[in-house]
Amino acid sequence: MPTSRDRLLLLDSASLYFRAFFGIPKTLTAPDGTAVNALRGILDFTSSLTTQYEPGAVVACWDDDWRPQWRVDLIDTYKTQRLDDDGGEADTTDGLLGPQVPLISEAFGLLGIPVVGAADHEADDVIGTLAARWDGPVDVVTGDRDLFQVVDDDRDVRVLYVAKGVSRHDVVDEAWLRAKYSIGASDYVDFAVMRGDPSDGLPGVAGIGDKTAAVLLDRFGDLDGILEAAGDPSSSITPKVRRSLLDSVDYIRAAREVVAVRTDVCDVPDLSATPDHEKFEAFGQTWGLGGVTERALKAVTR
Repeated sequence: MPTSRDRLLLLDSASLYFRAFFGIPKTLTAPDGTAVNALRGILDFTSSLTTQYEPGAVVACWDDDWRPQWRVDLIDTYKTQRLDDDGGEADTTDGLLGPQVPLISEAFGLLGIPVVGAADHEADDVIGTLAARWDGPVDVVTGDRDLFQVVDDDRDVRVLYVAKGVSRHDVVDEAWLRAKYSIGASDYVDFAVMRGDPSDGLPGVAGIGDKTAAVLLDRFGDLDGILEAAGDPSSSITPKVRRSLLDSVDYIRAAREVVAVRTDVCDVPDLSATPDHEKFEAFGQTWGLGGVTERALKAVTR
C-alpha cells in the first residue's frame, strides 16, 4: 500500500487518450479490426512516465462530465465550440475513439491503476482534489494549461506538461511558470481568466494577453486588487485596459469559479490493487497490443 512518502502520478486521462488517438496511426487495429491506437498509445505513455518517475501509485483521473452544467450556468459559452448540432460532444474522431475509451478504463483496472471520476465534475476537479489531499509529492500528467494552478513547490506538486509530446514533456514548477509567464502558480487562475481560452469558450478580457495580465498581477496582487485599481481613476492602469476590466466584471467573477479546479469532489481511492498479469496478458492478446502488454506490466510491477 503506498504511503505519503511515495510520489502519486495523476493522469489526465482524456487529455492523454485524445493525444494518443491523434498522434498514432489509426491503422493500428485489433485482430477484429477495432482501432486501438489510443489504447496502445495511452498505455505506452503511462509505461514510459511510470518507468521514468517511479511513482508509488498511479491514478487515472476521468471525466464523468466533460461539460458540467454548473460551469455552463456560470458561463454559457463554456466549451460550446465542442458541441454537435444536438448539443452533445462533437465526434472529431470518425467514431474510432469512442469504442476504445471503455477498453482504456478496463486496461487500467487490470494493471491495478484505479480509474476515478466524480459526478458532475471533470477530470481536472478530480486531479485538483487528489493533489490537495495526497500527503506527499504529486506529478500531474496533462496537456491542459489550466492545471498549472495545482503546482505547489512547498508540497512538491508538479505538472508534467505533454503539449510537445510525452517524450519531450516539460516539468512545470514555480520556476518554470515564472520563466514562461512571469507569474506564480497561485496567480494562474486570475491570469487565465484575463487571458481567456477560446478552446474552452472563455473570451477573456478584451485587450489583455499574457504580458498585460502578468504585469497587472505583479502590480496589484490579484483580480480583486486589479478591479479595485480599475475603479480608481488615479491608478496606473491605462484607460483602454481600465474600460475593458470594468466592462468585464460579471465575466471575471463567473470565470474565476469556472477556471478554478475543485478540491473537494472525491476521496483518495484504494491504492492497494496490484496488476492481474494473467488477465492483462489475455487482454493484450485479444486487442493486439503486442509489446505494449509486456512494457505496461513491467512498468507497474516493482
